Amino acid sequence: MAISEYYDEIAQCNKCGFCQVACPIFRSTGHESGVARGRLALLRALIEGRLEWTKELEDPLFDCLGCGACTANCFPAVATSDLMVKARSEYLEKVGRKPVHHLLFDKLLPYPRRLHLVARAAALGKNSGVSSVARALGLLKIFGRDFSRSEQIVERIPPKPLRDRIKPGDYEGSGASLRIAYFVGCGVDILQQDSGEATFGLLKKMGKTITVLNNCCCGLPAHYYGDIAAARKLGAKNLDLLSSDNFDVIVTDCSSCASFLKKYPALFADSERLDGAKKMATRLKDVVELMFSHDHLSATKQDSMAVTYHDPCHAARGQTLAKEPREVLKRIPGLEYRELPEADWCCGGAGSYALSHYDLSQQVLDRKMENLKKTNADILVTSCPGCMVQLAYGIRRHGLNTKVCHISKVVAG
Repeated sequence: MAISEYYDEIAQCNKCGFCQVACPIFRSTGHESGVARGRLALLRALIEGRLEWTKELEDPLFDCLGCGACTANCFPAVATSDLMVKARSEYLEKVGRKPVHHLLFDKLLPYPRRLHLVARAAALGKNSGVSSVARALGLLKIFGRDFSRSEQIVERIPPKPLRDRIKPGDYEGSGASLRIAYFVGCGVDILQQDSGEATFGLLKKMGKTITVLNNCCCGLPAHYYGDIAAARKLGAKNLDLLSSDNFDVIVTDCSSCASFLKKYPALFADSERLDGAKKMATRLKDVVELMFSHDHLSATKQDSMAVTYHDPCHAARGQTLAKEPREVLKRIPGLEYRELPEADWCCGGAGSYALSHYDLSQQVLDRKMENLKKTNADILVTSCPGCMVQLAYGIRRHGLNTKVCHISKVVAG
C-alpha cells in the first residue's frame, strides 16, 4: 500500500514537538529531520509531490531507530515508526533495494542451515582475526557503509549455533501439563547460546514437553527495512510450524521476535493466512511473561549483587512488558535491584542499525552508558540478544566492569 494511503494519519501530527524530548536520534543530532515531526513533514512533501523519490531520501527514511518513543509522547499517537516502514517499502519499490538485503532476506534468513554455515564461516573469520585484516583493507564495506567499524561491536562469534547444542525436536520436562514450543531467534541461535540454554532449562521446569522448533527468522529485520514481501515469506514459513496443535504455548527469549510474532495478524491482514496468524499470536509469549507467571522460578538464591534492567524497545513499548521483568528480578534472593535512569530509551542497537549508522548508534549508546554508570550495577539485565551485543560493546568502550546478562540466565542461576 502506497504511503499516500496514510495521508490522513500523517496529517494528525500537530507539530507540537513533544516527540523531540523522547527521540534518541534528535537528542543526539538536534536536527529536525531526525525527529518524528520532521519525518512526517517529509512524508507529506512526498505525498503532495513537493519532493521526488530519490537516493537522497535514504538517510532521513532509514536513520529512524523504530523505537516507538515518539508515539508514546504524541497526543494523537501517530505511529511514526510504522509509517516509516511503509515509506521504506515504497522507497525500495521506486529507488531499489541493495544486493546485500536480497542475499540476507531471500537467501539466508529463510533457511536455518544456510544461516548456520555462514555463521560458522563468520566465526572462523572473527575469532581468527581475519575479519580485522579485512576491515583494515576496507574489504567489508560491501556489507554496509559503516560495516568496517560496526563489525567490532560483536566481540566473538561462537563456533556452533544453539541448535547444534540443542537439536530441534521434542524433549520431556518436569512440569505438570503445559506443552511448550520454543521459538529460537537468530540472535540467540547464533550469538547468545548460553542465554538459550538457560531458557531451555527454565522451560523444562515449566513444561511437560518442550518442542525446540526448527524455525527461520521471524521476519522483523526484513520488515524493518521495508521489505514487506520478504517478511511475509519468512512469516509464512514460520506459520506452517507454529499452527501445530501439539503445543499450548509458543515461547521465545528474544523480545524483538516476540513483539513481531505477535504482530503477524497485521502482517497477514489481507491474506488467507490471517486466521492462522491470529491463532498463533494468542499462544505467543515472551519468556518474561512465562517467568512472571511462574514465581517459583525466581527463588534460587544468588550471590549478593546489584542488578539493573534495560528495557528493549520491543518489550516495553512493543509488548508493554515493563513491570514483569523487574518483579522477576526483585524476587531473587541476594540481588539488589537498582532502577536504570531512562531504562526504556533505545540503546542504539536496533538490529543492524550500526551497519549504516555507526556514529549515530554510538551516540545513542553513550547516553545509555552514562546512565548505567549512575547505577554502579554489577549486572545489566535485558531480554533481547541484539541489545545484549550493543550494551556489551558500550561497556567495553567505556571500560566498565558491569556484566550483561539475559534475564533467563539470571533466573536460572
